[in-house]
Amino acid sequence: MDGISSFFDPSLDPGVRGFLYSPPKPTDDALILTHGAGSNCAAPLLVALAETFCRHGYNVLRCDLPYRQQRPTGPPFPGQAERDRAGLRNAVAAMREQVSGRIFLGGHSYGGRQSTILCAAEPELVSGLLLLSYPLHPPRKPDQLRIEHLPNLGTPSLFVHGTRDPFGSVDEMKKALELLPAKNELIEVEGAGHDLGFKGKAQATSLPARIFARFDEMFG
Repeated sequence: MDGISSFFDPSLDPGVRGFLYSPPKPTDDALILTHGAGSNCAAPLLVALAETFCRHGYNVLRCDLPYRQQRPTGPPFPGQAERDRAGLRNAVAAMREQVSGRIFLGGHSYGGRQSTILCAAEPELVSGLLLLSYPLHPPRKPDQLRIEHLPNLGTPSLFVHGTRDPFGSVDEMKKALELLPAKNELIEVEGAGHDLGFKGKAQATSLPARIFARFDEMFG
């Protein structure tokens, strides 16, 4: 796809590293996308979404969280989630240098969860959230809910969740979303697990287009 360039801003701490998509007919709005705990910004789901949003005029930055910049594999560093959130904040700052319109923050699993925690503390940071497979609880541990901050999440949010996600059922997600004070919507992906059907290389699927259409209805 044309209009993709490597992006690195070392002036910020943590630095911002990823890939920037520049649409031929920009709306001057931007979307930042980041990854789950065991992944990186090259995840097929993020690539497919970045391409879809770019085709519709969005400037898109898909970026690696700070822990992934420090090592190519492995989970986030224990006790350093705050630094990963600082990386998200810096990604927003970097994109404000690129566009004058609205900025949206999106993330898969761990990246999405850290985005919600950040925006619960800083409600004016972005115009909205795109949350892919929010990790409501660890698999087989439904009593360990990650919902403490949700009553403070005042940022409008679009959630995308598979009906076979072991990190939380759709019914559990619906109950959790009742805690949110801001506008929120849920896209259910029938038969999908935590990867939303994106395994290995990018697959031909209508999901990115479906996500964009619902996103556009909510925020357009």
